[in-house]
Amino acid sequence: MGDESRVREEALGILGLFQVLPRLVVFDLDYALWPFYCDCRSKREMPSLYPHAKGILYALKDKGIDIAIASRSPTPDIAKTFLNKLEIQSMFVAQEIFSSWTHKTDHFQRIHRRTEVPYKSMLFFDDEDRNIEAVSQMGVTSILVNNGVNLGALRLGLTNFTRNSATPDRNK
Repeated sequence: MGDESRVREEALGILGLFQVLPRLVVFDLDYALWPFYCDCRSKREMPSLYPHAKGILYALKDKGIDIAIASRSPTPDIAKTFLNKLEIQSMFVAQEIFSSWTHKTDHFQRIHRRTEVPYKSMLFFDDEDRNIEAVSQMGVTSILVNNGVNLGALRLGLTNFTRNSATPDRNK
């Protein structure tokens, strides 16, 4: 428990540095929260998250920030099984896990409809450039992660979110 609670405390410290926080933080799954593609795995396996992921999820919940999943996966059943095995499935206010031909924009439209959170009030972490670009165009602050979500990515995301919140909304 040591590492997870240390990361949770550090993440809470980072969140405490920012005046403006997102209302919703959205995560991709494959190579963002966990280090594999779930369509290459078996439901019988025990999955693992990136080292900082769980502590960050708990810190966001501690701060009252909702979290959601936007994952393009041909095997949503495996993804949901893994979320259950990791005991984090109930933490997410929306789970949009399905194959999509239109990047992640379909996922975000559904998340927006379900949560009624404006795109400008969302922060998104993903490991694919094309998703970051497409979702950014919707007004969502989007952060590319190369080795999964970690404390550095969280700090960068909050910094960019603050900067984007200070600029006038051109999408209205």
